[in-house]
Amino acid sequence: MPAFSTHGSSQPRWLFPFVVTVVFMLSALPLGRLAYTGIISSLKGDMWPLLSDPALWQAVVNTLSTSFFGMLISLAIGGGFALALTLCNIRGKSLLSFLFMLPMMIPPQVTALSWIGMTGPSSTLLKAIGLAPPLGSAQPLYSIFGISLLLGVQHAPLVYLSLRSGLLALPQDGIEAAKLSGASSWRVLKDIILPLSMPGLIAGAAIAFVSGVGNFGISAILGIPASIFTLPTLIYSRFSSFGSSTFGDIAMLSGMIAIISVLGLAIQERAMKGRDYRIIGLSGKAATFQLGTWRLIVETLLWLSMLIILVAPLTALVASSLAPAYGVPLTLKTATIHAYEEILLRQAVTRTAFINSLFLATVTSLCLLLVTVLTAYFLVRGQSRFMFLLSALVDIPYALPGVVISVSYVLLFAAPIPLVGITLYGTLWIILLAYFSSFFAVSLKPMVSAFTQFDPVLEEAARLSGAGFWRRMKDIILPLVGPAAGASVILVFLIACNELTVSALLWSAGTQTLGVVIYNLDDSGSFDLASALSVLVVAMVIVLMLLLEVLGRKLPKGVVPWRN
Repeated sequence: MPAFSTHGSSQPRWLFPFVVTVVFMLSALPLGRLAYTGIISSLKGDMWPLLSDPALWQAVVNTLSTSFFGMLISLAIGGGFALALTLCNIRGKSLLSFLFMLPMMIPPQVTALSWIGMTGPSSTLLKAIGLAPPLGSAQPLYSIFGISLLLGVQHAPLVYLSLRSGLLALPQDGIEAAKLSGASSWRVLKDIILPLSMPGLIAGAAIAFVSGVGNFGISAILGIPASIFTLPTLIYSRFSSFGSSTFGDIAMLSGMIAIISVLGLAIQERAMKGRDYRIIGLSGKAATFQLGTWRLIVETLLWLSMLIILVAPLTALVASSLAPAYGVPLTLKTATIHAYEEILLRQAVTRTAFINSLFLATVTSLCLLLVTVLTAYFLVRGQSRFMFLLSALVDIPYALPGVVISVSYVLLFAAPIPLVGITLYGTLWIILLAYFSSFFAVSLKPMVSAFTQFDPVLEEAARLSGAGFWRRMKDIILPLVGPAAGASVILVFLIACNELTVSALLWSAGTQTLGVVIYNLDDSGSFDLASALSVLVVAMVIVLMLLLEVLGRKLPKGVVPWRN
């Protein structure tokens, strides 16, 4: 037996400490630093001035309101699409599912810009077709309602994915028996399908709520102009007006966001407690309702919904990017590509942002892949008593809002690193480390799925034949998990390249990312430039999603979320 293998195990001795070290550095250390700063600040008495500030409690109310109403909208939209595309004989399911996932993949600040370009008196698109409200009319999206609506649209795919997984696990034979007994489709839906799919619905609602709590892009672009602050935007404003108690305040505010997120997940667990959802019977094949004459009506409603929540906003975004200035009607005479020429050829900051985002996304996706291959191998094949704890520590940074992760890294690296004296704050490297922490779970999930479906017999046979760990990894493991590795790289690249929430507090001059530049362009009044850059980002998202679609045929089920 090779010297680096443990007795009776195919894993080398160094793998356990390697995984523990990685999880500690990317999860436990930054979050522990955040908790430490918040506790110290509280003991110094900084908590009471913060808690007595009316702006804080107004931000809490705004956060809870927008997240709750956004969750309800997500449930309505995502639940409706999940039921229709999973249970009914709808035509074009794959295309509808692909398009429905786009809002989740598009950066939230781009979603906000596209909807602003579609509504209000200055809408280039509405002016072009003669439907713009009179000048001086209020922009309806600059409100609690507007923030909630866009949070609902942005997070509806999360509800769709969660509910759909439950619907696919329904017992086909039990539903067919109910139909043969004379139960109507509505009765089957109400008495069998919806009660059994309640876990997925509740989980989707919890995920949508927690995602809304930590959303920065939509809350910033729609809320700050109307002086509607949520907790993430309040942290951003406090950080911008730096003072002696800033670090303590943002640590405690981040703790409040984390508490609200944890409470949301705890309510989910409470709602599930005491209920038995075990399913007996054949599952894995969704029940199908033959809609008959209703099919055309349902399909029309689905495509009309896609027109409203995706096609029209993106069309408005393109129209705004082609107009000479925000609010100018788009015609054949006024159409111009000046905005694209400006951001691609003249604006140095946008070129820098492209380089930074591509660099960060590439390095994050590739480096995390190297780590997650070994981590997934350990979590699936290992037998450590700490397995549950390690898995939880990997998931926590992804479950927490991005602003909490960015604050923890600000606190961790605001001062030079001890002993070496190197300062990471204000450089790309601190953003890169924060990305490692935030997207570790995204990279790990496809790899765990692949290792779970990979029969260990081949590897065990190679081990008994004398093949070492790295030889087995090169000749057996990597070829089998290769498609999942490709999906992992593309997923992380897709999310990291358009990220805003994490980098909003970490960027400085020369380290701007695409998400930061889009937000700053809009904030400075250059709506046409922000729209043009957003159009390019959306095009990149669509290309990467199409690559995943092509690759998805060779991947384990569930790795590409929108595939039927």
